[in-house]
Amino acid sequence: MTSHAIRPLAARLLVSVAAVALLAGCSSSTQADETTGGFVAGDGSITVPKPAEREPAPELSGETLEGDPIALSDFAGKTVVVNVWGSWCADCRVEAPAFAALDAETGDDVQFLGINIRDSRAAALAYDENFDIGYPSIFDRTGQAVLGFRDSLPSMAVPTTWVIAPDGTVSARILGSITESTLRGLIEEAGAV
Repeated sequence: MTSHAIRPLAARLLVSVAAVALLAGCSSSTQADETTGGFVAGDGSITVPKPAEREPAPELSGETLEGDPIALSDFAGKTVVVNVWGSWCADCRVEAPAFAALDAETGDDVQFLGINIRDSRAAALAYDENFDIGYPSIFDRTGQAVLGFRDSLPSMAVPTTWVIAPDGTVSARILGSITESTLRGLIEEAGAV
């Protein structure tokens, strides 16, 4: 093989490796391992598309931590806060009290839905009990449910939170932990549309 033929092959290989690294949530300064489920902590960035540019939320479904069927479509017409978390995630533990407080504060007006990834059911249930989490989570040991957001605002970190507007579109994405006041503002903005 000539050096001219090797260069395009090497370039394609380099692009493929970079794409895989991006999809896996890797960064040059942090290597995600099996303990973190292949994800790294986010930087706290918030993406809020204009209403006309919002994409539909994916059709999420699965089993709750208790083994009952659940789907995002069960909450059609409501503002829904979807949060990807794991009991092994330090940033998830930081934001958990804000999620529990807002869930209690908003009552039936807003639905919170977790997606627990790369965890055991026992660890996830213990986490919910420890942080007084009263809303359901999809038990997604392999992380497949999270891939549903790849066509709208994909997850590249744990935690990642999406706010779904009552019309079923993704109105915001937060990569990393979020404060109670910021999440409250995003929820209010989503419901106002």
